[in-house]
Amino acid sequence: MDVGLTNSIVSTSTALASRQTSDAIHITVLKKALDVQASAAATLLQALPLPQPALAPSGTLGTQVNTFA
Repeated sequence: MDVGLTNSIVSTSTALASRQTSDAIHITVLKKALDVQASAAATLLQALPLPQPALAPSGTLGTQVNTFA
């Protein structure tokens, strides 16, 4: 068996295992960053006062359903 080929196989498998670990760490950090951003966005959205337009007081249009989007 060729020693150079064996060394190449071992170094390739070691590099792949290291890359998988690195990728897993990067994905975990990304998920945590997205969670922090989602939490911050939810906090900002809750802080916004949303106007609640009233229904029309009289007439044939706008007295039953509020269609404000």
